[in-house]
Amino acid sequence: MKYRYEILQEDAVYRGFLKVNRYRLRHELFMGGESEELIRERLEGLRAASILLYDPKLDKVVLVEQFRIGAVGHETVPWMLEIVGGFVPEDESDESVARREAVEEANCPVGRIEAICEFVVSPGISVDRIALFCGEIDASQAAGVHGLDHEGEDIRVVVMDTDDAIGELYNGRANSTSITIALQWLALNRKDLKARWQITG
Repeated sequence: MKYRYEILQEDAVYRGFLKVNRYRLRHELFMGGESEELIRERLEGLRAASILLYDPKLDKVVLVEQFRIGAVGHETVPWMLEIVGGFVPEDESDESVARREAVEEANCPVGRIEAICEFVVSPGISVDRIALFCGEIDASQAAGVHGLDHEGEDIRVVVMDTDDAIGELYNGRANSTSITIALQWLALNRKDLKARWQITG
């Protein structure tokens, strides 16, 4: 199989906060031949950067909590516990966005930074990709409500012991993609990360 596909037609069907295109296409089949003509709709133009804010000296993480429309009707309380993140404009790097969002959403300047991975969020319906980082911060003064008024942001800082944050993977509050991957990564890499950042204890 050579993984061939053919886009027969592409149409812009919605342009709002999100952009949606509709595609007519065919693709090669694993058992030979090609598919019937398919119609698929896709969210376009989405790329983001997210960063887990970690204080290796205090062994704490700084998370944020905010209202999310995607949780309405599916979660008892539609305020999600998350890591910091934001969309990446064409003229800015992933790391630059991660550092900027850390200040805008949590008032936490980032020192050393490590790339964790890049992943596709929901390839069945979207081009959305997230570049994921872990950044060194000082959690001792982290607190408050932050965000940009013109973006309608109302973001509360949540400081947690690292073990408690990792525990939320099993208690249900850490249940969106970026925070899940980031906390799992930290659980596996905390000791080595401290060594790389020359933190003893």
